[in-house]
Amino acid sequence: MTTCFFLGIDIGSASVRAGVFDANGQRLAFATRAISQFRPAEARVEQSSAEIWQQSCEAVREAVASAGLDAGQIVSIGFDATCSLVAIDKNGNGLAVSPGEADDHNIIMWMDHRAARETQLINATGDRALKYTGGEVSIEMELPKALWLKNHHPQTWQRAHRLLDLADFMVWKATGEDVASLCTLTCKWNYLAHEQRFSDTLLAAAGLEALRDKIPPRILPPAARAGTLTPEAAQALGLSTQVVVASGMIDAHAGGVALTGRQPQGTLALISGTSNCHLICSEAAIMTPGVWGPYWSAMLPGYWLTEGGQSAAGALVDWTLQECSTGTELITQAHQRGCHPVTLVNEWVAALETRENEPTADLHILADHHGNRSPRARPDARGSICGLQLERGESRVARQYLATLQAIAYGTRHIIEVMQKQGHIIARLALCGGATHNPLWMREYADATGYDIHLLQEEDAVTLGSAISGAVACQAFPDLAAATQQMVRPGSRVVANPARKSFHDRKYQVYLQMWEHQQALNRLMHKDNA
Repeated sequence: MTTCFFLGIDIGSASVRAGVFDANGQRLAFATRAISQFRPAEARVEQSSAEIWQQSCEAVREAVASAGLDAGQIVSIGFDATCSLVAIDKNGNGLAVSPGEADDHNIIMWMDHRAARETQLINATGDRALKYTGGEVSIEMELPKALWLKNHHPQTWQRAHRLLDLADFMVWKATGEDVASLCTLTCKWNYLAHEQRFSDTLLAAAGLEALRDKIPPRILPPAARAGTLTPEAAQALGLSTQVVVASGMIDAHAGGVALTGRQPQGTLALISGTSNCHLICSEAAIMTPGVWGPYWSAMLPGYWLTEGGQSAAGALVDWTLQECSTGTELITQAHQRGCHPVTLVNEWVAALETRENEPTADLHILADHHGNRSPRARPDARGSICGLQLERGESRVARQYLATLQAIAYGTRHIIEVMQKQGHIIARLALCGGATHNPLWMREYADATGYDIHLLQEEDAVTLGSAISGAVACQAFPDLAAATQQMVRPGSRVVANPARKSFHDRKYQVYLQMWEHQQALNRLMHKDNA
């Protein structure tokens, strides 16, 4: 094992990341490539599987070369990706997912909200299978997207030989094996893993009986061997055909493997990115209204998985900084100093806090700008802000930015409280992803939730989780428990400040009341349509 190395390939919303790891979880090299998003119409967000594969190949080649390894020393690959829907024909070519668009725009992204009507129709069935998605299917899941294709783009629906989650597409592209993963199908396709079947009544009621023929017939558990690289894939990646490829995983769930594998019970994994995912394992199936799951063995074999989430996290922070009138100045100053804009705006917050004890005491934000994934399960929810004043310049940007960080943290607190109310025991909060690069945001997560934040030594836990999956698939380790014990190294901890508890308790109550006030306003404005 000292000469064997494992690749983790993480496909996020805006980039591909490839990491090379050894058997102790030490990262030797890392490479990234940007990927495009296409927005042909309101609420639609699409990508190209051909571009993502090409960018993945380039990232892998760079990472392996940077590690100074021979191709033969890479023994496995684990793929993870966003839960986006890929449409391909019988020859593996892309099929356009919007009428009139190019065929290589063949991915409906997870954040795409075109299927609102289809989501309502599926939920109206009241099928018992919906109990395993918190009571409702989400607009971000795959059945509404598939039904939208059937209803609005029948040409692609009829020609589609396979409809795949993006992670499963990558496994197919790499191996040629017609397989899907238990992780993707259970968490995003309403597959009942504990019964090893789809719900016949749900598919029939939704008019999706034909979907069965568009899904691979073989379903693999997490960290299973899917196959080895085809000659074409090996050449494109610059690797050997002996490389073992693991079953695919959703990106957040790969991070969940790294964060919870050593201590599954009682650990809530917060995977921070464009959106947020909150993952917790339990030995018993715990139904939580508005929160996805429970899913059997979808992340860690032998455990039920519950998944909360926030549809906009990093995306909301970026939007806030871009929309502020001083946002351009912030970016210009950061460029001149050679630092990230977040570093500079954090300095602005620090300066503001020297003048004011809690600068956001009178500025409050409801962070549902892209809907509420959980626990309210309202894709039509909207964000709001209360407490504006005629403030300009750096102080205004810093104050609104800080209030945004806090609002996202309160959304996480709300999910935690709902989980606990249903019986989940949450003893520790472990975090990975974009927020780990922002000490101010981690401070607010800790102080707003009251939990210390546990980090890993490896800053890219998602890519590590995929590499761990590949290491198990090639039998370097007997199972995920053994692999995480050796490959995951605990890191530092951000300690919650009890002196701020009273402030955050009060501000959190404001956060909850803002939702109620907004609903009242909505009822007032739309009472004639009721």
